Amino acid sequence: MLKKLITKIPQTLKSKTKEPPVWSPAKQSVTNNLKDNMDYLQQELANCCDLVSRPLKIGLDNSTEAFIIYLDDLVDSFALEKTLQLLMQGNQSITNTIEKPLHKVIYDHLLTAAQVKPLDDLNTLIQEILTGTLGLVLDGETVCFSLGIKSGSENRPIEEAPSEAVIRGPRDGFIENIRINRGLIRRRIKSPKLKFEKMTIGTLTQTQVNIVYIEGLALASLIQEMKQRLERIKIDGIIESGYIEEFIEDTPYSLFPQTMVTERPDRVAIALLNGRVVVLIDTTPFVLIVPASFTRMLEGVDDNYVRFPFANFSRVLRLITLNIALILPAFYIAISTFHQEMLPTKILISLAGVREGLPFPVLVETLFMETTFEIITEAGIRLPRAVGSAVSIVGALVIGDAAVNAGFASPATVIVVAMTAISTLTIPAVEASRSIRLIRFPLLILASAFGFLGIVIGLLFVLIHLCSLRSFGVPYLDPLAPLHLTDFKENIFRAPRWSLSKRPTEVSENNPTRQPVMPKGKPPKGNEE
Repeated sequence: MLKKLITKIPQTLKSKTKEPPVWSPAKQSVTNNLKDNMDYLQQELANCCDLVSRPLKIGLDNSTEAFIIYLDDLVDSFALEKTLQLLMQGNQSITNTIEKPLHKVIYDHLLTAAQVKPLDDLNTLIQEILTGTLGLVLDGETVCFSLGIKSGSENRPIEEAPSEAVIRGPRDGFIENIRINRGLIRRRIKSPKLKFEKMTIGTLTQTQVNIVYIEGLALASLIQEMKQRLERIKIDGIIESGYIEEFIEDTPYSLFPQTMVTERPDRVAIALLNGRVVVLIDTTPFVLIVPASFTRMLEGVDDNYVRFPFANFSRVLRLITLNIALILPAFYIAISTFHQEMLPTKILISLAGVREGLPFPVLVETLFMETTFEIITEAGIRLPRAVGSAVSIVGALVIGDAAVNAGFASPATVIVVAMTAISTLTIPAVEASRSIRLIRFPLLILASAFGFLGIVIGLLFVLIHLCSLRSFGVPYLDPLAPLHLTDFKENIFRAPRWSLSKRPTEVSENNPTRQPVMPKGKPPKGNEE
């Protein structure tokens, strides 16, 4: 009896499982019967409170019956009124072209919208209407029209990217409108070689995705691989670029991001000029750049705009803070637990004095403070911008001081954790800094169990993993592994601009030359007497 019940359970569960709703019908051709077309469109778009549909007569003598349909929230009311006025009043020139098909006459003389698409499929017209266009169906014609009169009032103004602020550099950032984002890129690269290939992903959301590259710079194999990975995505909805990022990664279970994420048009332009491929997604300001490398994630975009000594100073500083953010707490635990003999006597006595009377071992103490700072950081992100930074700073100071006074943590631990948190914030790529924050906790446990040996084992595993990672076939640690010394002057350090005659070798095999070899600047010679 029990066996029969068990065998019925999967069938019962299977019978209750429903497939997600999908709107992907076959082609529905436009008929020459206006009523049939009206009924089909209104049936497919039923129960939409913002849907507006009405029959009207157009032409100079109002002899042509037609039907318009649109979503009131997505069209521009001024352009709509202007288009309807012209359609209903007609045009004197129509009388001279009456021998042409009616839809051809209307297309040539009455439709003044900048974007007019003749269509023979009602389902395609529905997709156009859902993006904010006006649908026009004619009686007795098997061709309908989609008129581009989209409203632009829903777009927020172009502002500086909040996640990638710079001291020197452009102040514009991407917004949620893919059309405006394309324009921001074209303002920087005015070349017919700049290509935008359109795709639609998401059976319900029908999200527009653009593959961006410079023809002749980006490898054809890289472009083709990106197309194949995007075409494999079968999902009902794409809301943000993070959806696509997880689908196209080479190693999805890795903690390290394998695509670069940015909302700065200038960073995208730099990547395109280096032969990379960019993915634009409608409804999000965050753009994906591939292939990615770990060294590129340590670069600030303003490194390209300041003079090279200051850019190199910032990069060296970031390399130092990267090591501090990764291993300083583990190093502190290893020293305090196993390797006290490595400390000078005065520092050892001072450390022993501040830890006297504490109830917890150094591992529990450090984990407590690390977790507390992570909670404060997360709370600062969720709070309103006006008070978020103030609450984070005050909260860290108050909790740190209270923990020391209450005897839960030593002042040395508070200093170590605070220095680690500040160092994490110096990493320009937010996704890379999150990876460092997560890896820090296993290193703490290894250091508490094995001392320096545990730290070395943990770092060795991280290094092996990084060496094995690929981003669209490109080694993740390029140009360190494999070693490309010629790329050091741009990826690791930043040489003077006049000496950067070659593009990075990772993705620039098609056209490696950026500029001819130029001599450094020299002052003009004076007049010789």
